[in-house]
Amino acid sequence: QVQLEESGGGLVQAGGSLRLSCAASGRTFTNYFMGWFRQAPGKEREFVAAINWSGGQRYYVDSVKGRFSISRDNAKNTVYLQMNNLKPEDTAVYYCAAGGPILQNPREVDIWGKGALGTVSS
Repeated sequence: QVQLEESGGGLVQAGGSLRLSCAASGRTFTNYFMGWFRQAPGKEREFVAAINWSGGQRYYVDSVKGRFSISRDNAKNTVYLQMNNLKPEDTAVYYCAAGGPILQNPREVDIWGKGALGTVSS
């Protein structure tokens, strides 16, 4: 059974940092993009960041560029999202995702994680 499991969410003050991890099990996601989406209360799920297998292609939504960084460790089948200089508007449930071709739209997602809540207080 293929699973994606997030960890690392929590509560942080504005300006602080969180690091999310997503461990994939059940298969190796060769040739898959992996990434993160988020959904804030009352809003639609939106793309945050994505990375290809080699790490040579990385994409970010404009609102997080310069603050968030996505990376992956293929030996551990894990993808990370380092979130710095967090703002209250970053508060959301963050979902790990696997799919393609470039994973910037929820319709491109083949597998979803269950989500991890990140809360940023002002």
